[in-house]
Amino acid sequence: MANKYFWIRGLASLPVLLSGALGAFSQAIDPVRSPDLAAVAAQADATPEDVGDALMVHQRYEAAIAAYKKADPISADLWNKMGIANQLMFSQQEANRCYRESLRLNPKNPNALNNLGTLYDSMKKFRDAEKMFQRAIEIAPNFALAYKNLGTSLLSQHQYQKGWTAYQKALALDPRIFQNQAVLHVENPGTTQDRGAMNYFMAKGCVRAGMNDCAIDHLRRALNEGFTNVKKIGADTEFAGLRGVPAFDQLLAAQGP
Repeated sequence: MANKYFWIRGLASLPVLLSGALGAFSQAIDPVRSPDLAAVAAQADATPEDVGDALMVHQRYEAAIAAYKKADPISADLWNKMGIANQLMFSQQEANRCYRESLRLNPKNPNALNNLGTLYDSMKKFRDAEKMFQRAIEIAPNFALAYKNLGTSLLSQHQYQKGWTAYQKALALDPRIFQNQAVLHVENPGTTQDRGAMNYFMAKGCVRAGMNDCAIDHLRRALNEGFTNVKKIGADTEFAGLRGVPAFDQLLAAQGP
């Protein structure tokens, strides 16, 4: 079975993706498209990694870690995967140890750097998180997910313009970066103001990606959380393309004059 990489992915619920103190930083990971667990286990040539990947898909994280540990040797990629499993179980100290071990074996693995950044972000160690995302980007300049997570981290610190700039870079690299729905994620609650800000800027990202329904949904959340208002949305040229869309017009009308 081909080797797979797990990436912590920043979502907008907000989102920094396992991707959210801007609201909730959602830290998500790409799901592994493995066969059915029983089918994998029945394969005579199934490796500990194959079994662990299938267990991850079924959200059996402790069992996945146990499977990965049977590999000999345990590679940098497997340490990274064990870090993700631990992070999904909110075992931050062990997740940190696993990511560090992965980076000890391969200091230039952008995936492990990105994932460690999301862990720091969830712990509100924003400076350390930014450092990890920047290192990942230096190694992999086209790493859209790292830019997205960096943007979420900056937004959580109320650095809205810098966060939006990072989001724009992520969109330029991958127009569908905000679109991945099939992800596992953990959210770390933040303030209502943070969630509102995150959703507002996520709405901008969705508009740029041509995802009107996504944009309107995030704008609804931003309005409900009190971050924005009808006047501000109407004055923001980023949302000009939504004018005339029934759901958008209904959303604004429902807010009253």
